[in-house]
Amino acid sequence: MAKVKITLIRGLAGKSKKKKATLEALGLRRRGRTTVKELNPAIEGMIDKVKELVKVELLEE
Repeated sequence: MAKVKITLIRGLAGKSKKKKATLEALGLRRRGRTTVKELNPAIEGMIDKVKELVKVELLEE
């Protein structure tokens, strides 16, 4: 299973509750924080919802 590194690059101020909840579910609470997740359809959907706020990198196994 592939892994992705997700970094929050924009702040949460003024964002909707849904976007804040999605970022919380991804484990991103502050700007500049990074998390590594297994890439699956659920994670892909979450990333798509907040794509303007995060930077995504595919990690090699």
